[in-house]
Amino acid sequence: MTRRTEWPDSAVGAGPGPGVAGRTADSAPESAYGLEAGPGHGTGSGGRFGKGADRRARSRSRNSGSPSSSRAEKGEPRDPVEQARNICLRLLTGTPRTRKQLADALRKREIPDEAAEEVLSRFEDVGLIDDAAFADAWVESRHHGRGLARRALVRELRTKGVDSAVIDEAVGQLDSEQEEETARELVARKLRSTRGLDRDKRLRRLAGMLARKGYGEGMALRVVRQALEAEGEDTEGLDEPF
Repeated sequence: MTRRTEWPDSAVGAGPGPGVAGRTADSAPESAYGLEAGPGHGTGSGGRFGKGADRRARSRSRNSGSPSSSRAEKGEPRDPVEQARNICLRLLTGTPRTRKQLADALRKREIPDEAAEEVLSRFEDVGLIDDAAFADAWVESRHHGRGLARRALVRELRTKGVDSAVIDEAVGQLDSEQEEETARELVARKLRSTRGLDRDKRLRRLAGMLARKGYGEGMALRVVRQALEAEGEDTEGLDEPF
């Protein structure tokens, strides 16, 4: 007749100990936990190891997880495709990004190229990555918000990995008249702060501001000259390059 051993809760702890994964308390031998079943087990001299063994058993049970199981408990997927998906979703939360920006982030986190390509292509298919929409929104925001000209916008979009054809399409929203009007607004806002300076210094400061925002030299000189003329400045010779 087989004798059924009743395991105390303290011996089993939170789960199976090392070397006995998948076994139940009924089938695991007493020696697996360093305990010996019997009267008085774990409570006094009747147990082979007493309370010390009971504490050690609980400690082993709590710490028996492998590194991979610890990662799983922390919510870190082991599948590289799942890792790539989670990384991309986190990066896209609240902030649109280009495909290249996401690809660079995955490479930095050592995601295999095959897994990265699979996720990035899938995100493009469902519209989570859309470089054309990104470029359109970038041009709209940076031109009206910062007054950037087409040249500066092209430079910024290139650094974000947007394809040249997509960039050309996006910056094509801005025509020369709109660009010049924005330049005039920028100079009008800056003009007052230059009063009191000599004419040439005002010219360099105002035209330099436009140049940093991507406006061409010819347009910058024309806009600044007209603004200074409106204030009564003598603009003779201001057509020369600055």
